[in-house]
Amino acid sequence: MARRSHDYATPVRRILVALLVLVLFGMFLFWRIDSPRAERMRAAFVDRFVPSLDWAMAPVTAASRMVAGAQSYQRLYQQNQELRRELQKMSAWKEAAVQLEQENAKLLAQNNVRLDPALTSVSGVVMTDAGTAFRQSVLLNRGARDGILDGWATMDGLGLVGRISGVGQTTSRVMLLTDPSSRLPVTIQPSGQRALLTGDNTPFPVLDFMESPEDVRPGDRVITSGDGGLFPPGLLVGQAVQASDRRMRVRLAADYGRLEFLRVLRSHPAEQLADAGGLIPPPPPSFIGPPLPPRPAPSPAGTAEAAAAAGAVRATDSPAPEADREVQAED
Repeated sequence: MARRSHDYATPVRRILVALLVLVLFGMFLFWRIDSPRAERMRAAFVDRFVPSLDWAMAPVTAASRMVAGAQSYQRLYQQNQELRRELQKMSAWKEAAVQLEQENAKLLAQNNVRLDPALTSVSGVVMTDAGTAFRQSVLLNRGARDGILDGWATMDGLGLVGRISGVGQTTSRVMLLTDPSSRLPVTIQPSGQRALLTGDNTPFPVLDFMESPEDVRPGDRVITSGDGGLFPPGLLVGQAVQASDRRMRVRLAADYGRLEFLRVLRSHPAEQLADAGGLIPPPPPSFIGPPLPPRPAPSPAGTAEAAAAAGAVRATDSPAPEADREVQAED
């Protein structure tokens, strides 16, 4: 059986702890003694040992600085979060201000657009897109109660958008120029070519039925011609462009990407002439063809000769009365 070794560490540790307690208690009593000699001894002790303890206070100083830095970082983080929230609010306000500025610019453009003084208009707000893959149209918050009629032209602040093609009591449907069923007579300037603008469900409608396509150049101005009496003449449509398929198309002046406000033009039909007899006299009913040259006036001798010849012709053509009576007696 192995012998147990003696434990010397525990008694030594107890003795050291007891000595430390006694030293600390003695220092406490010495520090609490109120006498001039004790005060001088305390001052001498502080002057001797405290300045040389900077190395011992360095970790405490560094720790206190770290704590202060952490607190400062926490305050900076909170301020940064507040600034971020304020920046988000400012971004929202900026976006709202930009939208209001754009709406204001569109309304000003609609008010400043130069049209025929005889044309009046009604402005409305685009409610929603009612288009499909085979129909291009939008809904407007103006209807029959506002006096809207079918066929009236609609514009934004830049150019022609389409026409009214369905009127309700409070809303109306606007068929865009890009609709496949849209047909619009236009004039191409400066050549003066007449054409038909046909929608094909693309952003660039086609120019058809041009008399001289070679006279049309990309960049030419396209306006309404007024043919057919549906649209007023002179409304801006866009500019002519040549597509990749070599067909002439139109880049529309209206901003189809942001249709927010539309202007409905009150167009009145042209005056119909019920009776044109007072303006252009009709030709004689018994004469067809160009007029004959005027005849010269006959002389008196020629008139007598003509009368004698006419009498001779009548005498030759009709039998005498005596000859008639002789024929009747023989019978």
